[in-house]
Amino acid sequence: MILLLSVDLDPDLAALRPLGGFSVLHTSPHMSQHPSRPSPSGPLATLAHAYASGYASGYAAATPDVQVPFGPDPLGFRVRKVAVALRAPETRVAASVAQQGLAARLWSVTLACAALYGRVPDLDPSLLRWDPDAGAPDDLWLTEVHALPGDTTTVADVVLTTHLAPLASAVHARYGVATGLLRGNAASALAGAGRELERWARRNGRTDTAAHARSLTAALLAHPLLAGTGALTGTSFRRRSCCLYYRVPGAGICGDCCFSRPPGSPRSPASPRPPRSSPGGPSE
Repeated sequence: MILLLSVDLDPDLAALRPLGGFSVLHTSPHMSQHPSRPSPSGPLATLAHAYASGYASGYAAATPDVQVPFGPDPLGFRVRKVAVALRAPETRVAASVAQQGLAARLWSVTLACAALYGRVPDLDPSLLRWDPDAGAPDDLWLTEVHALPGDTTTVADVVLTTHLAPLASAVHARYGVATGLLRGNAASALAGAGRELERWARRNGRTDTAAHARSLTAALLAHPLLAGTGALTGTSFRRRSCCLYYRVPGAGICGDCCFSRPPGSPRSPASPRPPRSSPGGPSE
């Protein structure tokens, strides 16, 4: 039995800092530490804007009061940035990788809060500012910290229902990425975030936190929006779909891929690239 104490969220989410990278979430007081970055009240788009921009290029015309440094289309900016970085041969490959990266950020932050605080912040897309040109942890800022329960149902609502469902709809509608693939990306990102949190907790002697991270990850993977996307064995996850990363020039397959080798490749591909960036990389 896991005994988890509930602790109020502090306004800086300071307990996340030792985890680093994907698990850290800046809140508005931290903006003074980044003078080169716009403030949360400045021109950065919210994730709500980003999801909406995925549906129509005329989004800015419908909302003329929104001024963002990446034009009216932060989602498109991010996908183009990923495409250039990977030399992706197809836009849908970059869209898949971009979607999984954002999913990994959201899962990492929320799981860490649930495990360390017993509560999670309200990550309403209208409260999260997004810099699509930045990497973790400088890509996201939460403008207001409001605590919610840290149970499985609430975590699923905060990440799956509120973020990953509209993100997947936008990416599918705009780039034609299959919905089943995007569900697999969301599950893969969750498994990676849970695995890295458990590893961190065990390295630091926090066995209760590690156990809670594992049980919460397993419960979330059983959620109707993720059920059937893959198999979790301990901390190892094997998905039933492919994120398309193998199509990147010189790339191999990810550690949790449904394929044992890239489709159409020889059995021993030469000099594969490392797996795409997500918490923990390979799943095994």
